[in-house]
Amino acid sequence: MVRLILVRHGETEWNAEGRYQGWTDVPLNETGKRQAVTLGRRLAREEIHAIYASDLRRAWETAMIIAAPHGLPVRSERRLREIDFGIWEGLTYSEIKQRHPQILTAWEADPLGVVLPGGESLGQVSTRVQATLKDIAQAHQDQTVLLVAHGGSLQVLLCLALGLVPQARWQFLLEAACLSELYFYEEGAVLVRLNDGYH
Repeated sequence: MVRLILVRHGETEWNAEGRYQGWTDVPLNETGKRQAVTLGRRLAREEIHAIYASDLRRAWETAMIIAAPHGLPVRSERRLREIDFGIWEGLTYSEIKQRHPQILTAWEADPLGVVLPGGESLGQVSTRVQATLKDIAQAHQDQTVLLVAHGGSLQVLLCLALGLVPQARWQFLLEAACLSELYFYEEGAVLVRLNDGYH
């Protein structure tokens, strides 16, 4: 069994504005930094054996703040990146609906198969997240591992771990700097906490 603590990064300006960030490397804003510090205090007494983070700044900064009291290195894991939204990066949902209605309709009908122009499909995200989950589980049996990533990639990870289709990702609300927890077994996973932000 591997205990996985899943953390979504702190807030960025694009989060606050409702913009699709994807692979655009937006840093934490002041609120996001405060959120990471508060979460770091909460996790300071947890026994954590390894910390992995997406290499995008918002996740990396959050992870570095959390890692400091533990004296652990943060391991860069590119496969934990957010969905690459391609031409939708920097746009709000209403702007996407106005500028790219046909692509949006196709994506919403078949997110696993439709590759966003300049980006990727949900199927591609699922493949890289599944491989990451498998590698981490094999490397850290009977340990607690902290993963700091993004709303989309963590939603997909939850779906895969719990035996749900990736399209069910929207059924998991993951807010900025909140944590979720899984006990990950070979036979499947148990969801222990979801979107916990009481800190």
